[in-house]
Amino acid sequence: MTHHVELIEMNSELLEGKGSFCLRSKKKTEGYQNKNKWLNQQFEKGLHYIQVFENQKQVGFIEYTDAEYSSRVVHADGYVVIHCLWVSAVGKGYGTQLLKRCLKDAKERGKKGVVVITNDQTSWTPSKDLFLQHQFQHLATALNDFELWVFPFHESVERPYFPDNWQERLTRFPHLTILRSFQCPYVDVATENIQLAAEKLGLQPVLVDLQTREELMEKSPTPYGIFSVVYKGQLIAFHRLTVHSVYKKLQKLMNNF
Repeated sequence: MTHHVELIEMNSELLEGKGSFCLRSKKKTEGYQNKNKWLNQQFEKGLHYIQVFENQKQVGFIEYTDAEYSSRVVHADGYVVIHCLWVSAVGKGYGTQLLKRCLKDAKERGKKGVVVITNDQTSWTPSKDLFLQHQFQHLATALNDFELWVFPFHESVERPYFPDNWQERLTRFPHLTILRSFQCPYVDVATENIQLAAEKLGLQPVLVDLQTREELMEKSPTPYGIFSVVYKGQLIAFHRLTVHSVYKKLQKLMNNF
């Protein structure tokens, strides 16, 4: 059987027909709809959302944008930041094709290079393996195992960097607080799980919807930016957890204070 492989860059019109990649089996959910709404807003700011189709079936995607509009908490003006890179059909080189497309585009647009944030604790961030294979350099590690990787186009360019006040940011949130943005469709169900666990413990979470890049850069207690749960100055989660594991974490912190 011949494989017909296409890389298709989404715009508002194509998104309407083909849909975004994540949570596509649940198109009626609020998370999926929020993601598409978010994408449409970001397309106007130059966001690139490219999907791989194998025999017309979605098998992977990359999402990237200029750092000035990025949902990741990193100082990287003049760079492109990869938000997500994920393929369901592994071992076929689709990840490499997507990454090369991003590097080529960034170079042609005169950018300083390409940046990505990884974390081995979760599949919500891209895996660093692919970036290691393609000569990305490790620049920094932040709290909770977040890593900053960069592919600079010239040795002389200024390198991106993380803020250095993560711990101080956490102390700003003594009450159970969820900080989020709708860059990821799973944020919706992740929020729900926190709320359900909190309810069982008689806690009322404060919801902070991060609307702008400036707000994200100032408030987010992790480099990931789009989902953080903090209680008593401790990071509870930066990706989806089960209601049970949230309950256990919160209960432990309640008992410790």
